[in-house]
Amino acid sequence: METARPMIQLGVNVDHVATLRQLRQTLYPDPLEAARLAQLGGADNITVHLREDRRHIQESDVARLVRELSIPVNLEVSLDLVILEFAVLIRPAEVCFVPERRAERTTENGLSVRLLTDRLRPVIRRLSDSGIRVSLFIDPVPDEIEAACRLGVDAVELHTGAYAESRDPESRAHRLECLRSAARLAGSRGLAVHAGHGLGYDSVVQVAAIPEIETLNIGHAIVSRAVFVGLETATRLMKERMVTARRGTT
Repeated sequence: METARPMIQLGVNVDHVATLRQLRQTLYPDPLEAARLAQLGGADNITVHLREDRRHIQESDVARLVRELSIPVNLEVSLDLVILEFAVLIRPAEVCFVPERRAERTTENGLSVRLLTDRLRPVIRRLSDSGIRVSLFIDPVPDEIEAACRLGVDAVELHTGAYAESRDPESRAHRLECLRSAARLAGSRGLAVHAGHGLGYDSVVQVAAIPEIETLNIGHAIVSRAVFVGLETATRLMKERMVTARRGTT
């Protein structure tokens, strides 16, 4: 008998709720309130990126989210040692290492795991020893997956930006096949497979149908839709699309 494919999970990134707050340096809107609404809409975890320049999420936000939410918090970080020590202290459910440039508007590419192996190994061990799951945000290419596997991380998150932003049908089909192949390879190596970046309500469908992907982390599209329909509804609409796509592959 064929084993049923696991239902896909949704991680909602609430960074841009904090972006709006920081524009005026007010106390609102509150990322914790946003996270609670996302949970009501079906979010399985909450993702936040504590950037080196603190442009949106702050340490106090992360601490409150970890302390008060009943669903896991996935903390995205660079290799900044101050932030890493904060992560060990706060102990979110998962830490995802991402590349970071001060000038970028959003994360532009996956982590160069092969080039950063020596820097990653001790910090991965420190987090793992603290009981924190570790994932690496990488481009969907075999060499990076193999490098991640050698480091003994729990998961990889495949960068979906190139696929989501592609407008040429041929290029889009190629990018999607890269994601499929990468997900198969990562799954075969025993890694949990996550994916995200740039996905919207339309582009999410084919990615959610990839059977090895366990979690999609999505933020900007959901927060943008929430301007018109509210965050709970925006989250529910995204989760429904993902679940429908996954059921269509079983």
